[in-house]
Amino acid sequence: MVGTSRTGALLLGCRRLLRAGPALLLAGLALASPARADDAKVRISRQPGFVYLPAVLAEQHKLIEKHAKAAGLGDVAVEWVNLTSGAAGNDALLSGNIDIVDSGSTNMLLLNDRTRGDVKGLCGVGTTPMLLLTRNPDVKTLGDFSGKDKIALPSVKVSSQAVLLQIAAKKAFGPENATKLDPLTVQLGHPDAVAALASPHNEINSHFSLPPFQQRELQDPAIHTVLNSFELVGEPVSNAILYARAGWYTRNPKLAAAIVAAIDEANAAIARDPLQAAKDYVAATNEKTPPETLVAIMKEPGTNFSTTPYGIMLQARHFYAMKTIKAEPKDWKDTFFPIVHNLPGK
Repeated sequence: MVGTSRTGALLLGCRRLLRAGPALLLAGLALASPARADDAKVRISRQPGFVYLPAVLAEQHKLIEKHAKAAGLGDVAVEWVNLTSGAAGNDALLSGNIDIVDSGSTNMLLLNDRTRGDVKGLCGVGTTPMLLLTRNPDVKTLGDFSGKDKIALPSVKVSSQAVLLQIAAKKAFGPENATKLDPLTVQLGHPDAVAALASPHNEINSHFSLPPFQQRELQDPAIHTVLNSFELVGEPVSNAILYARAGWYTRNPKLAAAIVAAIDEANAAIARDPLQAAKDYVAATNEKTPPETLVAIMKEPGTNFSTTPYGIMLQARHFYAMKTIKAEPKDWKDTFFPIVHNLPGK
C-alpha cells in the first residue's frame, strides 16, 4: 500500500488481526508494543554519614541512570529519599514507599528474618570505624558508664552501633550481660546527636557515632573516645548496604545490575581520586568537614568502599544468640541476592 503511514499500516494490521480472531489481535499488539522488563523509576533511601559516600556520588553524577540506559532501560528516574535511621528505612520499604534501603546491615538482617527471606541485601556500599564518644570525664571504659549517662544511637537494639555495643558489653561483662548498657541508649539521628553532645546541659552526654560526625565531635577537647568498633571486632563491618524486597529484585534484573554497577563505578572513582570524591561529597551534602579530613578518614583502618558485604555473619550470629532473629543464616549469601554471590563477603 503505497503512501500509507506507519500508524496507518499498524491500524490496518490490527483490523486484519481482528478479523482473524481476538487471540491473534492480542499477540499482534504485544509484538507492536513490547513490554518494559524493568521499572521506569526506583526510590532509594539514604541516611546521613560519610559511609554513604558511594551512594552520594551515584546520585550526584547520575551513575544509576547512566548504567540503566546502557542496559537498554532508557531513562530511569531515580529518587533519593533522606531518612535519619534504618528503622525509618525499614518501615518505608515494608509499606512500599521506597524500593531500596541504604542502611546498616543489621537492619537488613532483621527484615530478612522477619519476612522469611523476602528482604535481602543487594550489595555492600561501605564500612567505616565507629567511635563511642562521651563528654563525661569520668568515663574511660564501658564499666564507667552509669545511670546518669545517655548514649545516642541511630536505632536502639538493632542498629550497627547498638549491636557492636552489645558485643563490647559481652566482652567486658560476660555473655550474660550483653544488654547491660541498653537502658542507657537513646534513639537519635547523628546530626541531632552531635548537637546534643556539644551541649553541656543536654542529658545525652555520649554518642556511638559515625564519620564525619565523630571527627567533628572530637574537635571539642571535652569529648573523648571510649570505644573503636574496628579495634573491638578486628574486621570491617558493613554499616552501609543496599537491600530490597524479592519482588522488586525479580521484577528488575537489569536495573538491579545497573545499581550495583553504579556503586562499583563510584567506588572506583573514590580509589582513583579520593580528594575529588571528598570535594564532591562536601558539595552534595553541604558537609562542614574539610575534604582533606574526609580523605584522612578514607585511609583509616576499617574504612572500605566496596560492593562486597563485610561482617554480615558476625552480626547475624550475635542477633541469633540474642534471639533477635529466629533463624541463623548459615552463610552470608543466604541473606543477599545472587548478584553479589561471586564476591568474597563474610
